[in-house]
Amino acid sequence: MKRKKIVAGNWKMNKTLEEGTRLALDVAAQLPESETITVLCPPFTHIAAVSNAVAGSGIHVGAQNCHPEASGAYTGEVSTYMLKSAGASYVVLGHSERRVLFGETDAFIAQKVSAALSSGLIPIFCCGELLDARESGQQEAVVKEQVSGGLFHLDTGQFAQVVVAYEPVWAIGTGRTASPQQAQEMHQYIRHLIAAKYGDSVASATTILYGGSCKPDNAGELFSQPDVDGGLIGGASLNAADFVAIVNSMA
Repeated sequence: MKRKKIVAGNWKMNKTLEEGTRLALDVAAQLPESETITVLCPPFTHIAAVSNAVAGSGIHVGAQNCHPEASGAYTGEVSTYMLKSAGASYVVLGHSERRVLFGETDAFIAQKVSAALSSGLIPIFCCGELLDARESGQQEAVVKEQVSGGLFHLDTGQFAQVVVAYEPVWAIGTGRTASPQQAQEMHQYIRHLIAAKYGDSVASATTILYGGSCKPDNAGELFSQPDVDGGLIGGASLNAADFVAIVNSMA
């Protein structure tokens, strides 16, 4: 099976509703027809408006997080069913900022993955190591623990719906850069982990995105690596021209 190519923009906590709607419209207007799946992940408050703005364009909308429960007394939280009803079809889970800043564990993220799948959302599952792990050569051990703890409770059919994103956390906003070769090595390793659990055919069909500092000037070289199937884009997704240029780098 041919792997899906995906470029997703994670806006994080940026843009007002009006600014976000304009950004979505600008991306939709500039984006040419392509086999690459494009996903915009705005803040919760913008999902419905962004969904309306890109309707008919082929662009998908995702959320940046969810709660594992379908409903209940969880003040300030948002369920997968709420996200889906607002127009989301993807949800980013296990992002390094959720792990580091909000203390999310592999077990909690695993519950979110299951909740997303049960409601029909496609999880974009993030994994990746911090600087100390990279410098001590523990990057593979860290990623193995995150992937196995967050995803390997799924059966084969469930796992086949998941998108994985590798984040070299040490290279995000630090001035350091992960080389295309380093990105390829970790993507290949993640695919090896998947193959060991679910078999070669599932592993070869799994889309693995690069979630490092991806910009128009390095996207092409990153995306040319054999196991890199697209990107989860942060800062560069806040500018329509930059984001569209990155999507076009998939060609």
